[in-house]
Amino acid sequence: MALLSKLSNYKNFGLLLVRTGLGITFIHYGYPMLMGGVHGWKETGYATRYIGINFLPIVWGFLAAVTETFGGFLLIIGMAFRPVCILLCITLIIATATHLGKGEGFSGAVHAIEDAFIFAGLLFVGPGKYSVDKK
Repeated sequence: MALLSKLSNYKNFGLLLVRTGLGITFIHYGYPMLMGGVHGWKETGYATRYIGINFLPIVWGFLAAVTETFGGFLLIIGMAFRPVCILLCITLIIATATHLGKGEGFSGAVHAIEDAFIFAGLLFVGPGKYSVDKK
């Protein structure tokens, strides 16, 4: 279709849409975790036990909350884009391990798996022209 073939001219706008949607979503996930305080960070940080890390759960939980909250904001504006993609991908790999470790199976882990693949792909694509990191 000729009409749809013209959409490739707007790939930077498409990247802006993806960044904005993912950023809002991760702020929505991360902010309540960040505001959960030490108890919430500890509960979140215990997820690292599924990858063999059994120490400092409060620190790991806090880092996950900061990564999701501020990483979401940085995604939206397109700043430090690739490092944020790496950090969010790591966070989502741990989330996947947590879902699988709890016995939720693939259907319980699929959202984290999908997002990890999206961030892995965005790592190669970059933030696009409408970003602080534009090239």
